[in-house]
Amino acid sequence: MDTQALRWFQQVADGVSVTDVSAGERVSQSGVSRALARLEAEVGTPLLRRSGRSLRPTRAGAAFKRHVDAALHALDDGLAAVEQAVDPGAGTVVLAFQASLGAWLVPDLLAGFRARHPRVGFELRPARDELTTSLTARGDVDLELTALRPVGPALRWRRLARQPLRLALPAAHRLARRDALTLADVAGEPFLVLPPTSLLRRRTDELSAAAGLAPAVAFECGDLPSLHGFVAAGLGVAVVPDGPEQDPAVRTVPLTDAGAHRDVGVVWSSERRLLPAAERFLAHVTERAEREGPRGLDPGGRGGPRSRGGDATQR
Repeated sequence: MDTQALRWFQQVADGVSVTDVSAGERVSQSGVSRALARLEAEVGTPLLRRSGRSLRPTRAGAAFKRHVDAALHALDDGLAAVEQAVDPGAGTVVLAFQASLGAWLVPDLLAGFRARHPRVGFELRPARDELTTSLTARGDVDLELTALRPVGPALRWRRLARQPLRLALPAAHRLARRDALTLADVAGEPFLVLPPTSLLRRRTDELSAAAGLAPAVAFECGDLPSLHGFVAAGLGVAVVPDGPEQDPAVRTVPLTDAGAHRDVGVVWSSERRLLPAAERFLAHVTERAEREGPRGLDPGGRGGPRSRGGDATQR
């Protein structure tokens, strides 16, 4: 059906004259009358009847109008949502991110962007499985912040930061005051690790294999705050991303093993066009990384564990 005819029917059924509708819509009275007649033909019954000089809804017209009101209200809401989505100053960005980046990179980037674009909203989606991307050509995720560099022409990736990895030890540990360590230095120590779905767990396994070690896993912790909490309790050592030390019971020492870092980047689909708000956020992210220099955004002083929540499974 012609939505304009539905709007004209709505106005006339509410008591607005055809003359006023034609003046307000800048169309001839005969044009409005023909549109209403076509609408009645499509519905299959008269919707309006003449009462003196005015038109009033028939019984069928009154029943039909309730649904027209609901349909046009929903349509107007949809059009407003589209207008907001494509407005670079007031859209919504659907952002997926690796959970360990939620303590420093995500809030830092969002704070800088929202200072310039306060009306842009964000839908945040922490990744449950860091070994696969949250982005698909038909999905609704706009951008993803992750240490997983995807392979293939469907996805584009831009490095934002090179984050060093460190060894977390209890503050009273015999090696806690060393300036640097290798994994070989803690061979035989009980290790605390993240689940197999974690990129940090995979990187830890790769570094251990390169060092010729098979670490004895004492506990598998659900998240980084839990990992730090178990280290603080003296239950083992762990490989963690660089960041400020939040707990005096934990000391983190730089790892000097080759490849003891992770590259953090932003990923987006090359098969669908970003809406303006997401394009602006992507530009903000990449410009920030370029300003910071070759190493990219600095995790130091921006994050680290703030609590000891989460769960753990003993091994």
